[in-house]
Amino acid sequence: MTVRDLLPLLPDPVVLSARCRAFALLDSIIDASAPTHSFASGWREGVDLASMDNGSGDQYAVVFDPEGVFLYGFDHECDATPWREEPRAHWPGLLDGLPDSLAHYAMAPEFQFDGFFDATVCAWREADAVVWQCGRVEFDADESDGADWLFGLLADGSTEAYVSFAEDYYERSVDPEAVRAVLAGAPLTRRTVTSLSVTADFESVATRARVLGYTIRDEPTL
Repeated sequence: MTVRDLLPLLPDPVVLSARCRAFALLDSIIDASAPTHSFASGWREGVDLASMDNGSGDQYAVVFDPEGVFLYGFDHECDATPWREEPRAHWPGLLDGLPDSLAHYAMAPEFQFDGFFDATVCAWREADAVVWQCGRVEFDADESDGADWLFGLLADGSTEAYVSFAEDYYERSVDPEAVRAVLAGAPLTRRTVTSLSVTADFESVATRARVLGYTIRDEPTL
């Protein structure tokens, strides 16, 4: 799967934002010291930022701006890596057609590495658009831009997909019912938090959850 296959799998921005916030909350409960997914509400004025960093040099970011959504990912080992040549260069067509309203994010210092926008996947959806778009990139059947594994979980968004990811990444069992509750946006309870991590501090989790838009139902566990 490349970015062209990814586009029809991405949900509407409102659903995508909720999914990103849920992943960030789940990760922070399961392992607050090393969450893979994060979500910064108010990253810039009126703008939120979701991100993923696997700690091995691969990452993505999703910017939620009133003008639209800007999404990019970087797989350092895929065919489309800018490091395939010197000086670094994007895969042909990667940023073609990126609208002016969102183009400045490709130059944001947070997304630069040594003054270069390291990206192998890029997609966007303007506020008034009904579909996701990408540049005029082309790939042979055996070439990849990393879109499959970078964004597979985000595109799927199911309880089963998250549990599979978390159990593999964090090397521990994960309660699917607790995951399902967080993904559904249900009020966060002590029972849900404890089911995900017996060592998580509920008050700290609740503070993060409120920032992410969750309501809290402070019930004692049985």
